[in-house]
Amino acid sequence: MTRRAALSPVVSTSHARPRRAAARALVLLSGGLDSATALYWALKIKRWRCRALLFDYGQRHRRELSAARAVARRAGCPIKTVVFRLPWGGSALLNPQSPLPRHRLSAIGRGPVPSTYVPARNTLFIAFALSYADAAGIENIVIGANALDYSGYPDCRPRYLRAMERAGRLGTRLGTEKKRPLKICAPLIHLSKAQIIRRGLTLGVPYALTWSCYRGAHRPCGRCDSCLLRAEGFHRANATDPA
Repeated sequence: MTRRAALSPVVSTSHARPRRAAARALVLLSGGLDSATALYWALKIKRWRCRALLFDYGQRHRRELSAARAVARRAGCPIKTVVFRLPWGGSALLNPQSPLPRHRLSAIGRGPVPSTYVPARNTLFIAFALSYADAAGIENIVIGANALDYSGYPDCRPRYLRAMERAGRLGTRLGTEKKRPLKICAPLIHLSKAQIIRRGLTLGVPYALTWSCYRGAHRPCGRCDSCLLRAEGFHRANATDPA
């Protein structure tokens, strides 16, 4: 009697190794052009599977949240929103009655920390992101901090971000038990606004959906520091702002 051949899986004749699953990233998405560019860098350059983390902290420019959701939806990213409040205030962005600084373009980022700085905001953002990443097993946290920011805001500087990355590795299960190389990625940290915009245009960032104005009205004011930096960035990039 002929013996029946045992069933076996089909084996490819090529020696190609199976493709590894794409790494994952948690992107801190504010709705501005910097974080939107950082998201598309993670998607298009790194080829990571991304989730977007949004923060509703009582900011006067809550209009940025709808912009962030629109950018995330366009990119096909799941969204998680963290809601919290800082009852002690300490920033012009938390009090609609506080005047916003109006600097000359050349003076932005020079001198003392501006009144639009929210006390330890990025420390809070990154702490929430570390908790989420630890729970979900996500190795990469992406933030859109850049050179123009860290000249004025202390929690956007490279040394600070390196320290937070080290704290994340020391203080999470992901970084201690599982020995995963948890990273805080700031791909725009050394770029000017114009360089960020040029890179974003090549990546297809939907800048028409983004929002930068600190006043948070229906239309950008065109006078606050953030509006001035955005306008100068598009001008130096020889591009038209679609928003």
